[in-house]
Amino acid sequence: MTTVEDTFRQRLLDGLAASIVQDGYRNTTVADIVRRARTSRRTFYEHFASKEECFSALLTAANAEMIRYISAAVDPKAPWQDQIRQAVEAWIACAESTPAIMVSWIRDLPSLGAAARQLQRDMMEAFVEMVQTLCDTDELRAAGVRPVSRQEAVILLGGLRELIATTVEDGGRPTDIADVAVRSAIALLGPHA
Repeated sequence: MTTVEDTFRQRLLDGLAASIVQDGYRNTTVADIVRRARTSRRTFYEHFASKEECFSALLTAANAEMIRYISAAVDPKAPWQDQIRQAVEAWIACAESTPAIMVSWIRDLPSLGAAARQLQRDMMEAFVEMVQTLCDTDELRAAGVRPVSRQEAVILLGGLRELIATTVEDGGRPTDIADVAVRSAIALLGPHA
């Protein structure tokens, strides 16, 4: 059951997301967030100690949703190449739905320094676990795909993140990189002699 408090919190997160899309994270103020959320500064500070805390909550929720979406998009009974394509295309679909938030996650979160480092590591770890889980299916094992190491998952995820960020920053769309992202993921994760 959604409470009034949950509704206000969600409105503030939505207000921050809208402000990031419109003005970017760095140019967003608490005043911008509450204006877009149609609430007060008092309400903001009842839920968040700072803009950074609100940003952390937004990214935590967005990434959890992204992991659920990607995991649900993969059919563990499909041929291994299809499973990898499904996962990468789901990642790209998430980036396509909110490119400004994706780029802000990639570029702005690290700029918050030590305060955000643990959040950044926790998010990466959640995605690493998702990749390892998705690559641990009967179909992949039967095709000779070995378990994915943490290092390989970080390489894959870091590469996808940077490719999406630079593509969006250069005026492209995340879908522009779909084919190369799928080929690269297959090459990294597929069976090796």
